[in-house]
Amino acid sequence: MENLLSIITFVPLVAAAILALVQRGGSPAADRGAKWFALTATTVTFLISLFLLAGFDPANPGFQFVEDHAWIMGLRYKMGVDGISILFVLLTTFLMPLTIASAWDVDKRVKEYMIAFLVLEGLMIGVFTALDLVLFYLFFEAGLIPMFLIIGIWGGKDRIYASFKFFLYTFLGSVLMLVAMIWMYLHAGTTDIPTLMVTKFPTESFSLLGIHILGGMQTLLFLAFFASFAVKMPMWPVHTWLPDAHVQAPTAASVLLAAVMLKMGGYGFLRFSLPMFPVGSEVMSGLVFWMSAIAIVYTSLVALVQEDMKKLIAYSSVAHMGYVTMGIFAANQQGIDGAIFQMLSHGFVSGALFLCVGVIYDRMHTREIAAYGGLVNRMPRYAMVFLFFTMANVGLPGTSGFVGEFLTLMGTFQKNTWVALVATSGVIFSAAYALWLYRRVVFGELLKESLKTINDMTAREKAIFAPLVAATLVLGICPWIVTDLIGPSVAHLIENYNASLPAVAAVAGH
Repeated sequence: MENLLSIITFVPLVAAAILALVQRGGSPAADRGAKWFALTATTVTFLISLFLLAGFDPANPGFQFVEDHAWIMGLRYKMGVDGISILFVLLTTFLMPLTIASAWDVDKRVKEYMIAFLVLEGLMIGVFTALDLVLFYLFFEAGLIPMFLIIGIWGGKDRIYASFKFFLYTFLGSVLMLVAMIWMYLHAGTTDIPTLMVTKFPTESFSLLGIHILGGMQTLLFLAFFASFAVKMPMWPVHTWLPDAHVQAPTAASVLLAAVMLKMGGYGFLRFSLPMFPVGSEVMSGLVFWMSAIAIVYTSLVALVQEDMKKLIAYSSVAHMGYVTMGIFAANQQGIDGAIFQMLSHGFVSGALFLCVGVIYDRMHTREIAAYGGLVNRMPRYAMVFLFFTMANVGLPGTSGFVGEFLTLMGTFQKNTWVALVATSGVIFSAAYALWLYRRVVFGELLKESLKTINDMTAREKAIFAPLVAATLVLGICPWIVTDLIGPSVAHLIENYNASLPAVAAVAGH
């Protein structure tokens, strides 16, 4: 099918435009119609995206389904996917219908709410399919706008503060990346990402403001992109916007923020940092390793003392993203395979945990852990689903969470034993905070009067969780579904990265 990537990207955007121009909002019938229209559009997008998987050749490490057209001012509209990016496209399209279904009880400005999510889907898919620097940057930054509006309009009582903090952190982090992109264009004469991935950027060391820059321009370019992707992940210590955003965001926004938007940072490291700036990546890998290890331990300890369920899961996300950055910069097959696997697994598991919080928040309108206890007596099915995703979050063998953590730790161990040792302690800490949360919310006697009439999950809620449970189990039991798909693309990335290691040795010797 020609222009398949453009179709997948723009179906949600066209649906948002139709909803804005045709559908009238306000009445219960119109609101119901907007929900069904958004659900249909996202489901159709997912079904179309399956053609990507059907026509994809895993043995080919290059870009497939490439579209290349003249655009504006000499720029190109170029899209394509490889074994790495196709999985993030599928993750996005898979989660969107579930996210829309989870927002079925929204009753405030419903049409605008659905439009914001449809626009967000199109922009997120664009990030993972863009093969031009300018196109990537437009999708990457434009995605901030709908999420900013969703948090600011439909969020909690401190939504304005959280939405501005989210926007400013992530936008300011990208300013240096834009400057670096301009320099790259002036140096290479192109904004074509595949061409830039094989461009030899300068590695000669020099002094800047009295500081010796080992790795030369590659290190500076790496740091410019790192500033943007580290905030987006987010990495410690630029992670503070995430807990605030999650706490104030509505449930559906928290799901997408954790499951997809954080992955843009990891995807950026894989698409730009390692292939384009291998010398800079190797020079700075030690710093990234220890930032990741600190993030795993520190945010896990912070999660242990949280009283808000969403904030606890948000800090858990930062800890799990620490494994991702660690695996990526190990720059070996196990590390990068594990990082990609961890991002996919986190998309299912963390998204499901935020949905679990949303289920009881819709009933009790509080996220305070102390407000609950003994839910297993009234909500046995909910307790079972919550336990399953709690165990997956801890990394129980047989779930997708185990595979990602195990592979990243294996890859990191080959590069830095001490970092791997510190990071492994995060497995114990994650079990501590996750099981502590579960015990206080689900187990014990049902003492609070307000909980004695609470109802178990509805059929709609069960239908939302079913595909997430299936995906988490299937990937945990059959991880080769992912590793076989990404293997050739990752091997190609590592081969090109390792080809630069003599240059790294020369830089280090100099």
